[in-house]
Amino acid sequence: MIKKCLFPVAGYGTRFLPATKSMPKEMLPIVNKPLVQYGVEEAIAAGMTTCAMVTGRGKRAIADHFDISFELEHQISGTGKEVYLESIREVLDRGVFTMVRQREMKGLGHAILTGEVLIGHEPFGVVLSDDLCLNEGPGVLSQMAELYRQFRCSIVAIQEVPMEDVHKYGVIAGESLKDGIYRVDEMVEKPDASVAPSNLAIIGRYILTPDIFDILRETPPGANGEVQLTDALQTQARQGCVMAYRFKGRRFDCGSVPGFVEATNFVYENHYSRS
Repeated sequence: MIKKCLFPVAGYGTRFLPATKSMPKEMLPIVNKPLVQYGVEEAIAAGMTTCAMVTGRGKRAIADHFDISFELEHQISGTGKEVYLESIREVLDRGVFTMVRQREMKGLGHAILTGEVLIGHEPFGVVLSDDLCLNEGPGVLSQMAELYRQFRCSIVAIQEVPMEDVHKYGVIAGESLKDGIYRVDEMVEKPDASVAPSNLAIIGRYILTPDIFDILRETPPGANGEVQLTDALQTQARQGCVMAYRFKGRRFDCGSVPGFVEATNFVYENHYSRS
């Protein structure tokens, strides 16, 4: 039912300077695969084969990654090294990649709105590559796509975090419908722990209905002077319905150095070293 997924990949990645001075943070490798490819693979597995990238200056490496490198293909053709390209070849065979440039960094909400031209008037997924989600079974987007069949409204992925960390996230509160599924009443972007409505934090997986674009156009800047997707979703929740889903799987915050190192060690020990 959902065929498109939006990837906001225009951020500067300042927490990884100087590595990200000329290299997109989304191209930082977890062992031997860049972060953004993990997200693309998750989207394609969920049936979202059109991957729409909202890029920025200095991000050409992302476009090049999701393209054929004729020189490299020629150099390793017929050698044992071809096996290293199997995963990206499969992605290229199954996915379609479109791109638009975000000229100014005005927040996640602005990045989503910039991608409207690539999405059109249909529901779509959103993946923030900073959040690496790993599962033995269906991926997080696949789980959420199945929920969309039932609820037909915007859905955000959530997880419990320590109260001292809620100021880093958008946080939700709402009615628990059944185990792990909530109808959202309140959403707050980066609240202080003393006023946070809960410790249920939004992580970088969304399914959004297309009316979010009109809401974003009318959403004023919020936290940090940026257009916040959380604020637009709060409006959408008041006007209709937004669901929150406590997903199954393990999530790593690869936007931070400790989370990135933890993810690298986990993938090496549990996936790469087995192959």
